[in-house]
Amino acid sequence: MVQYLGTGRRKRAVARVFLRPGKGQVTVNSRPLEDYFPGDTARVMVRQALLATETADKFDLLVLAHGGGLAGQAGAIRLGVARALVEFNAELRGRLKELGYLTRDPRAHERKKYGQKGARKRFQFSKR
Repeated sequence: MVQYLGTGRRKRAVARVFLRPGKGQVTVNSRPLEDYFPGDTARVMVRQALLATETADKFDLLVLAHGGGLAGQAGAIRLGVARALVEFNAELRGRLKELGYLTRDPRAHERKKYGQKGARKRFQFSKR
């Protein structure tokens, strides 16, 4: 079976995307796309690269995603799909790059600092 692999990362999320010839089914962690992502925003994001290259009904997507939240995973999947499409056909690279789908979003998770509640938030200051 022919398949194309693309790895995408965003924030703390990592997604391995397998692009296989098919009818356009998307499976994320053994669940249909509609079950895994409850909101429309993430679903649209996952399909953006396929729709831009007009290959949405030619491939099935098998995605293994972990880490981060739903928004980060959706972004990671989009990058993975774009990379897999370039592996399938290098001529699609120009269009995907123009739309920014091949760019890894550099904004990353900021670590928690000691003596604080989070990365930026502090405990309440008491003067007395």
